[in-house]
Amino acid sequence: MSTVTLSPKFQVVIPLRIRETLGLKPGQKVEALQYLDRVEFIPVRSPREMRGFLKGINTTVPRDKDRL
Repeated sequence: MSTVTLSPKFQVVIPLRIRETLGLKPGQKVEALQYLDRVEFIPVRSPREMRGFLKGINTTVPRDKDRL
């Protein structure tokens, strides 16, 4: 876990290891969400970048006999 410091302008620097792991680039947009008592940053990806990200997911769902 990395600790970052909040600047007087409420800015933070995302540590290098995290930027590299997520493939973040300067100017890239991220969504900031409040979840309980924390802030989460989620990289915004274009639909083209998202293509195929669910490849290999198990799509079998047990269904009730009265359902199609």
